[in-house]
Amino acid sequence: MIKNRKQISKILKALSHPDRLEIVIGLYHNECSVSECQQRMNLPQSTISQHLRIITEAGITENRREGTMVCYRIKSDFVIELIKLLER
Repeated sequence: MIKNRKQISKILKALSHPDRLEIVIGLYHNECSVSECQQRMNLPQSTISQHLRIITEAGITENRREGTMVCYRIKSDFVIELIKLLER
């Protein structure tokens, strides 16, 4: 669990945007690439990339490369628990 209030604040600020929250909830269910997020949300690729940058800088996600594709997934246990609460 995250104990640093500044880190929690940064995470909550990142999640306060509806599109970013939707991206994170989607990543909770399945890791995906920018193009997969773009197809699911019907937003421009640049917008998805900007949101993913903010989410990653907040420590919510991490990524890995598969050839030329970058896949994102949630790395924060705090965020996983938060999403579980939100989905109840």
